[in-house]
Amino acid sequence: MSALLDAVSDGVRVIDLAVPLFVGMPQSPNHPAFWHTLPRRHGDTVRDDGSSASNDMIVMGTHVGTHIDALAHVSFDGCLHGGVDVPDAMSGGKFLEHGVHTIEPMVTRGMLLDIPRVLGVSACEPGYEITVDDLVRAEELTGSTLRTGDVAVIRSGWGQRFEDAVAFVGKDSGVPGVSEAGARWLAGRQILAAGADTIAFERLPPGDGHAVLPAHKVLLVESGVYIIETMALEELARSGELVFTFVLVPLNIIGATGSPVRPLAVLSR
Repeated sequence: MSALLDAVSDGVRVIDLAVPLFVGMPQSPNHPAFWHTLPRRHGDTVRDDGSSASNDMIVMGTHVGTHIDALAHVSFDGCLHGGVDVPDAMSGGKFLEHGVHTIEPMVTRGMLLDIPRVLGVSACEPGYEITVDDLVRAEELTGSTLRTGDVAVIRSGWGQRFEDAVAFVGKDSGVPGVSEAGARWLAGRQILAAGADTIAFERLPPGDGHAVLPAHKVLLVESGVYIIETMALEELARSGELVFTFVLVPLNIIGATGSPVRPLAVLSR
């Protein structure tokens, strides 16, 4: 599937920043896997006029594929963002406070922080820690600075491994990601959201998996910054456009901790 879509009538280019969803796709083992089936197939029922219809059913976790983390996704010491106690945020098994339904549609400025470009490599090494210096240098490459309400998209190049589920999950090898200090630098820019091309917006050391979540704590719990994970960023990097219009709309699932999304980068021609 080509990630590059042309919207000729609007005079813009649109780059799809979402990975495809398919059975067996790479994902975090902490979440229910994606499953797709056809409970009704053509020919199961044929109408008098000869027509037939088929339909689908999907089952998946809300943190599978390209998705956004709501502020209800992670707690520390029993509290969500703003010091909200977890029980107080819930009602009837749903997070009425900080659930994904509280995230407004995003149409804002996006900035690609291309870390491999800074380092002069095709992709970050497994388990590489993306530092504040890396982020500052990547920001300088854009010729601009992150502003309040922007979405910062951090490319590690790890998305090149997406077709290999074991390699992409990186349990044994480790996965590159932003350090706790890097997350604090991003939060200090008062951005709306931060995205990455890995299954977790974290540096995952070899063999550790999701043992600790320092960047999630800084962004979601302490700062109220949404996290977008498993983004497809290679096409955007090849375009050379580092500042663009970012569009994202979560599914309006009342009380959910996250939602699958299909973010877009809208570029001027």
